[in-house]
Amino acid sequence: MPSLRTALLQSSGRPGAVAENLKALDEAAARAADAGARLLVAPELFLTGYAIGDAVPELAEPAAGPGAEAIAEMAVRHGLAVLYGYPERDGERIFNASQLIGADGVRLANYRKTHLFGCFEQEWFTPGEQTVVQADLDGIRIGLLICYDVEFPENVRAHALAGTDLLLVPTAQMHPFQFVAESVVPVRAFESQMYVAYVNRTGPEGEFEFVGLSCLAGPDGVVRTRAGRGEELVIGEVDPEFLAASRAANPYLADRRPGLYGSLA
Repeated sequence: MPSLRTALLQSSGRPGAVAENLKALDEAAARAADAGARLLVAPELFLTGYAIGDAVPELAEPAAGPGAEAIAEMAVRHGLAVLYGYPERDGERIFNASQLIGADGVRLANYRKTHLFGCFEQEWFTPGEQTVVQADLDGIRIGLLICYDVEFPENVRAHALAGTDLLLVPTAQMHPFQFVAESVVPVRAFESQMYVAYVNRTGPEGEFEFVGLSCLAGPDGVVRTRAGRGEELVIGEVDPEFLAASRAANPYLADRRPGLYGSLA
C-alpha cells in the first residue's frame, strides 16, 4: 500500500474573516496538491479563527454549512482530502469541531472536541461526547481529536484500540505549553503505535500566543516533519508498511492487561 503524503498547514489565518481564511486554505491546498499530497490538515478553528470572543455564535455554522460546501469544492478542484477546524452549530449548542472532507467532496467525518481547555472554550462550547471518530482514506484508518484531547492518553489509546493508523489533531497550542508539541505528541505516537499529525496555529492572536511547532510523528516516536514558529506548510509521509512493522515490533496493545486498569475509570 502506498504512503499517504500529508500536508500540515501551520497558520492562524485572519481571525473573524471566514472568506480570507478560505482563500488561505485554497492557496495551501494548491501548494499541497502540487507537492503530491493527498491530505491537507489545517489547525483548530481555522475557518473562523480561535480568539474571536463573542463572535462565536455569529460565525458558527452547521456541519453541512457554507464553509463545508466551499471546502468540498476546493477538495474536488485540487484532488485531495481536507481536514479543518470550525465552530459547529447544532441547534442552540455550539461545538469546537473538526471535519474531514474527501477528495471527492464527500464529508467523511465530523468530530466534536471532548475536552475543552480554559475559560474561553468552556464559556462558548459544549463538550462532545464521542471519543473515537474515524474515516478511511486511501486504505488508511484516520482518527480525529482536537488539541487538548491528545494530552489525555486515554483518548489516544482508545483510538489505537479502534484501529486508528493516522490521528489528525488540529490544535491551538499556546505559550508556555510548547513541550506538548515537542515531547508529548511523539510519545503519544510511540505508546499507541500510530502516526500523529499535530497542526498548530502560530503567532499572537488576542490574549494568546500560539507556538507553531506543528509535526507529523511516527509510531517509532520519530518526528517525520516539523514546522518552525511561523506560517508554514510542511509535508510528511504516512507509511502503512512501516506502521505494520512497528506494531509487530512493539506489542504494547497485545501486552496490555485491561483487568488491572479498572480503577482508571
